Amino acid sequence: MNGFKTLAAALLAGLVMASPAQAESPASLSELLKSVKSESIVESKENKQREAEFRANRDQQAALLQKARAELQSVTEQGDQLKATFDENDKELTDLSETLRQRSGTLGEMFGVVRQYAGEFKGLFSASQNAVQFPERDATLTKLAESKELPSTEELEAFWHTILQQIVVSGNTTSTPATVVYGEGKEDVRNVTLIGEFNAIADGKYVTYVPQTGKFEELSRQPSNTIMANVPGFEAASGTYEPLFIDPSRGVILSLLVQSPTVQERIDQGGIVGYVILAMGAVGALIALFCYLRLTLIGGKMRKQAKSDTVIKGNPLGEIMEAYLSHKGNNLEDLEAKLDEVILRNAPSIERFVGSIKLFASVAPLLGLLGTVMGMIGTFQAITLFGTGDPKLMAGGISEALVTTMLGLVVAIPLLFFYTLVHSKSRRLVQTLEEQSAGFIARYQEKLHAADS
Repeated sequence: MNGFKTLAAALLAGLVMASPAQAESPASLSELLKSVKSESIVESKENKQREAEFRANRDQQAALLQKARAELQSVTEQGDQLKATFDENDKELTDLSETLRQRSGTLGEMFGVVRQYAGEFKGLFSASQNAVQFPERDATLTKLAESKELPSTEELEAFWHTILQQIVVSGNTTSTPATVVYGEGKEDVRNVTLIGEFNAIADGKYVTYVPQTGKFEELSRQPSNTIMANVPGFEAASGTYEPLFIDPSRGVILSLLVQSPTVQERIDQGGIVGYVILAMGAVGALIALFCYLRLTLIGGKMRKQAKSDTVIKGNPLGEIMEAYLSHKGNNLEDLEAKLDEVILRNAPSIERFVGSIKLFASVAPLLGLLGTVMGMIGTFQAITLFGTGDPKLMAGGISEALVTTMLGLVVAIPLLFFYTLVHSKSRRLVQTLEEQSAGFIARYQEKLHAADS
């Protein structure tokens, strides 16, 4: 009995634990037993339902597993098939590549040569002034130079035609409209005459082609008039031959000629010392001209006097004759002294300003040396401040040094010739006076000997 009570208490405790939501406890053991049986029936139904769901899920999972295994098998077989196909294609590709290499042979080398020469000709043709006539060929050469495939027959023919076209136009003179930049950056479309690969002219002036802009630019300074004299006639010619100066270096020599300084620019490089030297040269030349004309005039009067027996005023020889006629009664020593006095009085007048020519001829090289020293001092100062990295910084001082020396020699050499010419002319005149004086004395002495005898 006690065991039954214990069992009932345990079932009751289990019922309470299984159904916490139940608010009331069974009143008796009979009710407890009924409650337990009803609960057991409910749990049995639930368990059967769960077992049925589990079996259904198990069958479904088995079906899914079987399907997944089938799909895995299919994919595995497909992968093996694709791998076999890949291996076959790879082997076939290797065989085809080898066949292509063997069959292409020298075509591969030709392709490399075509690409190399297409790149080189592209640079040459782009720098050519004839590029303005054929702008489309740049795209053809660029395609060949950058291509990764063998060129087609049409592309090779186009390359060949481009080269032949350049050869032909390099020997022809043609006119084409092109943009010309002139003045202070202004530009205009003009008719440019292209002389092969050498030079180009527009509106009677030389122009140069600038590949970076594809335009022509007028030279900042045109060549000398001797060179420019043939340009208008050459531009106006139609089907005839006309002379023209061309630059075989494609404008390099012409640009150097343009950059070379003119005479005025050379003189400006000499600075103040150079202008002083030129001023002295001009003054010396004027003095030499004045002396030469004056001596020529005096010499003409003396020759006229030599042909006349009467005294002509205004010339040294006339004064000697006058002194001889007025003192021919005196003794020989007095007459000789009087004639010497006339010669000494006229000699400085004849040689007046002649010495200044020699002075200017001597001072000019010294001033040139002074300019040289000043220019070298400026050069060394520039070297001290800025070093020797930029030769342009030293060019000004060196130019001044060399130009002043050149100007000093240019002035001194002609002045020395002028001085020699004028000095010799003045000495001849003085010598003529001395000869005539000696003749008068000899004549007077003959008269004295005749009177004594």
